[in-house]
Amino acid sequence: MKTIYTKTAPEAIGPYSQTILAGNLIFTSGQIPIDPVKGGLAEGGIKVQARQAIANVSEILKEAGTDLTKVIKTTCFLADMNDFALFNEVYAEYFTGKPARSCVAVKQLPKNALCEIEVIAEVMECVK
Repeated sequence: MKTIYTKTAPEAIGPYSQTILAGNLIFTSGQIPIDPVKGGLAEGGIKVQARQAIANVSEILKEAGTDLTKVIKTTCFLADMNDFALFNEVYAEYFTGKPARSCVAVKQLPKNALCEIEVIAEVMECVK
């Protein structure tokens, strides 16, 4: 196993890694919509926050030598299931390969985010 880290996505806010490479699979930790440049949550509703969370996942995958087209499975957490349709609109723009997915509502997310996304993706080449 190997830990992979990028400065272009938010740092872990707890005792965990952004992502782990195991064999040819990448396992990301959940990404909330923190803007890595500004340091705070992306401001706006669920669509803005979903885009930022996906951007964070994308940056981590890029550092690992893969991208959103190689995502096998996503797990999505919503603070409010009433945001499901709007979240899906954004999700469908980025996850065009339609990976397997679980999407659940939770009582509260870190930093009061509206969504969180974690993925498992395939990596074709070894990461240095």
